[in-house]
Parts: sequence; C-alpha cells; structure tokens
Amino acid sequence: MGTKPRIKPERLAEKLVQIRLALALSQAEIWRYLGVEDLIVIKQISAYELGKREPPLRILLRYARAAGVHMEALVDDELNLPDKLPGDVKHADIRRKYAARNKKR
Repeated sequence: MGTKPRIKPERLAEKLVQIRLALALSQAEIWRYLGVEDLIVIKQISAYELGKREPPLRILLRYARAAGVHMEALVDDELNLPDKLPGDVKHADIRRKYAARNKKR
C-alpha cells in the first residue's frame, strides 16, 4: 500500500508570473518583496515561474499575501486569479480570528 504521488498544479507557474507582473516587479525584486532572501536563492524564482520546481508552502503563502488572494487561488487550476492584483483578501482578519480561537483554549 504505497502512497500516490501528489498531483502538481498545472497553472501554478503562470499564476506566479502573473502576480509578479501585476506588481510590476523583476524576479530579483519579487524575491526581496516576498522577504524570502533567507529561505531560497534568487534562481528559485525563475525555476518556480518556469514550472521546473514547485515552491514550498511558506513561499506560496507569501505570494498569496502579496497578491491579496487565498492560497487556494494559486493551487487550484480551476480558479483564475482576479483581473486586478493585488486583490482584497484581508489576511489580517483571518489571523485575528485564528488568534482569538486559540485564546479561548
């Protein structure tokens, strides 16, 4: 009983490029903008955008926050990113609700 390999999102690379271009940033600029200098080397941005590598979840989360979208919009091939980026997802509200839930425990 082996595990099945995870299906990779086919449109992820194009969405990452779409985010970077919507923010009018170069690959070096998005690397700094995301604040991932200590997590990945700059060449990884190109590998992600070419679909050669898949970003780890913590990098995807930073892209999602920069774009103002939920991570689901990045990884679900059936969903398109909004025409206007950054979007209006309020990640702070999500954190606040989560933090409040933890305080009750």
